[in-house]
Amino acid sequence: MTIIWELDFYSRPILDDNQKKLWEVLICQSPLNIHQSTDKLFQYAQFCSNQEVNSLWLRQSLEEAIAASGQTPTKIRFFRRQMNNMITKACQELGIPAIASRRTYTLDHWLNHRIKDVYPHQPGYQSDAAASASVRYQPQVPQPLPDAIQGQKWALVSLEAAAFAEMDEWDIDFGEAFPLSMMDLAPDTRIPGMIIFSDRAKALAAWMSGLELAFVKFQGGVTPRLLLETGASDSWALANLTDAQTLGEAQGFESAKENAQSIHFLAVQSTPTSETFAGFWLLQELT
Repeated sequence: MTIIWELDFYSRPILDDNQKKLWEVLICQSPLNIHQSTDKLFQYAQFCSNQEVNSLWLRQSLEEAIAASGQTPTKIRFFRRQMNNMITKACQELGIPAIASRRTYTLDHWLNHRIKDVYPHQPGYQSDAAASASVRYQPQVPQPLPDAIQGQKWALVSLEAAAFAEMDEWDIDFGEAFPLSMMDLAPDTRIPGMIIFSDRAKALAAWMSGLELAFVKFQGGVTPRLLLETGASDSWALANLTDAQTLGEAQGFESAKENAQSIHFLAVQSTPTSETFAGFWLLQELT
């Protein structure tokens, strides 16, 4: 059974009695399918004094979280690259892979809730130090797709949010999802998506499944294109937009994302008439 945790270990907008920022570790379990209730998934939070911030303290907190949950995660995702060494060291000492990833949707949702509704009620709260849960990094130069999977056909489509209620019944080889209920989307909300058609569909989906898929986005400019963002900061050029029609479709894709809280999907099929998916991932672009 695959168990994935999402982790953040960083300072919070709260000063202790010595006027030093409190740190906090947050750990939550990733939902992996459309019906998994986030209310029943494991969460762990613990504050840490500024003087105790190190990989030893973090490892001990992870040990406490594992004991409290009764399960050891298969891997741990984290989004703050500046904490890479400390998080990786603590996880390695416990034999748990630590993966830099922007697929930390549940953690982002929880952290934004704490920024809005929890930290302001703590003694020592500093409103001018409060910040967004997400972290922006300098965009990376998009890489070309591997030669073996270039030149695929693709289409931009959409599905109503209600249609995903049957996702567990779809024939999918590789993929990952999360409950749309976490985002309070109306059932008739249009969820945009990109489908890639390939005679090497399964190989393409298998390759994508190892990338920590984050989101698909439209990039304008001199060479407009659709990009696939993966890992902590990697970017891949999925498709160049060479005419007015595809450019307009891509702009419509971005507009639909905005109306759906940036939720969208990426799918891989062998042909447009196929009734199975080699890959299907629900995604969200965090801002």
